[in-house]
Amino acid sequence: MEQAKLPHRHREGPQTELIQEQLNHVDYFQTVAEVFKQLGDSTRIRIFWLLCHQEKCVLKISDMLNMSSPAVSHHLRPLKNSGLIVCRREGKEVYYRAADTEQGRLLHQMIEQVMEITCPKL
Repeated sequence: MEQAKLPHRHREGPQTELIQEQLNHVDYFQTVAEVFKQLGDSTRIRIFWLLCHQEKCVLKISDMLNMSSPAVSHHLRPLKNSGLIVCRREGKEVYYRAADTEQGRLLHQMIEQVMEITCPKL
């Protein structure tokens, strides 16, 4: 694509080429958009925040959020598919927790900073 002629001079530094190269990686930005789309629902944020602190089964999450189990499962699925939470099976029960990833930790910190809340000390 041809560069547009701008009506005035913009500061171009040595990073401009690197920035342009990164902007061309649309798939990177799509991944970020998908993660934020999952957190575009307050219920999912609440579930994610809970699972950052404790591993829980669907029934316990349902009880803590005062929601039905199917509703909770509906929210857990996209969180799991996006890699923000992981699960393990113990007999018939499935337990969920936040994934121990850099993205998960950053989102956890962001939620707490925006909400001005702190993690409970266990």
